[in-house]
Amino acid sequence: MKLRIFTPLAAVVDEDGVLAVRAEDASGGFGILPGHADFLTSLAISVVSWKSAGGERCYCAVRRGVLSVTSGTDVAIATREAITGSDLTTLDETVLARFRADIEVERSEHVESTRLQLSAIRQIMRHLRPDRSGTGAMA
Repeated sequence: MKLRIFTPLAAVVDEDGVLAVRAEDASGGFGILPGHADFLTSLAISVVSWKSAGGERCYCAVRRGVLSVTSGTDVAIATREAITGSDLTTLDETVLARFRADIEVERSEHVESTRLQLSAIRQIMRHLRPDRSGTGAMA
């Protein structure tokens, strides 16, 4: 099989002769072997692992993403961020912890942005709404 892992800025992994791939989506971990049916799923923050033709295990931490299998031979992963490494423990403890922390920061920034937008809409509505006392806003 051919495994490719892409970020918006680079091709992080482009390897032929992959014997097996393991990944994780919202339903849990799963494996892909040559001849797998066409498949599309959204990945969780996790470590993707694969066994290369030489028999060694390789790892790549991904910050979510989309995994697709086509023709039973091509596995492609598109992700926002990917970091390869040979030590699963280091990837799991440091990189995934950073990815999860980044997600929490993004969530809080999104909440604050939404709060600011709603406040701006309320201010606009106050200026557009006629005065309730009957004198009118244009008086």
